[in-house]
Amino acid sequence: MRVVQVTKPSGDLELIERPIPEPGRGQVRIKVEACGICHSDVMVKEGFWPGLQYPRVPGHEIAGRVDAVGPDVAQWKPGQRVGVGWHGGHCFICDSCRRGDFIVCRNEKITALSFDGGYAEYMTAPAEAVAAIPEGLSSAEAAPLFCAGITTYNALRHAGAMPGDLVAVLGIGGLGHLGIQYARQMGFRTVAIGRGPDKEDFTRKLGAHEYVDTNAGPAAAALQKLGGARVILATAPDSRAISALVDGLGSNGKLLVIGASQEPLGISPNQILGQRLAIQGWASGTAKDSEDTLQFSVLTGVRPMIERYPLEKAAEGYERMMSGKARFRVVLTMG
Repeated sequence: MRVVQVTKPSGDLELIERPIPEPGRGQVRIKVEACGICHSDVMVKEGFWPGLQYPRVPGHEIAGRVDAVGPDVAQWKPGQRVGVGWHGGHCFICDSCRRGDFIVCRNEKITALSFDGGYAEYMTAPAEAVAAIPEGLSSAEAAPLFCAGITTYNALRHAGAMPGDLVAVLGIGGLGHLGIQYARQMGFRTVAIGRGPDKEDFTRKLGAHEYVDTNAGPAAAALQKLGGARVILATAPDSRAISALVDGLGSNGKLLVIGASQEPLGISPNQILGQRLAIQGWASGTAKDSEDTLQFSVLTGVRPMIERYPLEKAAEGYERMMSGKARFRVVLTMG
């Protein structure tokens, strides 16, 4: 099979041939049809994940079909349409797992970090990390929903907002263009926050009821004029922009951070005490959460906007994603 691997931190994305892997006990082998290129793939490419072993195949937005199953796998059969996301499995025995909270498993496996990912024609994954893909989604459409989709959808549905509440989405990129769609389809009064007046028409086509241009003035003040946000979904990895939005929350509001940034947030206790504000992070979800995301997307018509690249042009697709010019998710297809 053909795979694209990284052999060392900051190494090149190299197209090579490897033997097709055999699924072990409790594993599923997937014939990959599409794999999204996510900004988090930088952890493999640049070696930002502690203890990462090389060579490593990136990719955690995987869509394809079950090709074979290992011993003790009863829930999956060859031919089923399936995918795998960021969450690559759990131990079942730590305190979090015993409570059923698998996404915060102390021994969580992460696809492409704990084992090889989906920049390949075949890959294996633990059976509990595999999710079914419903009819109505192509593999190229489904792939980004296993990370960008589940992260925005799962965060919003657990945010505590009710239909009709004001929900703002910061950022109109790979995560944000999905977050706006999901917020609208969940019945929220949806506000898109972006930079420049040229984005307004596009965000309204995605479903935003209101648009706030950060170039026109402080976004927090604009949100307060609209009544204050019940939830602000921060998809842009910009700590300064995220911090500036706290004052746009209404009472009992929540700042929900899903855009990963290395810089600390600049928020004082006094900003959150008086109105009982909350700040929460949210990362991805389990295979069942992925299934919920995909089913909701089919039901409501939410789709990622994608640019396709063949596997052999993975390096070109990765650079397109890193440049910030992709509109909005880059997806590798396997011929």
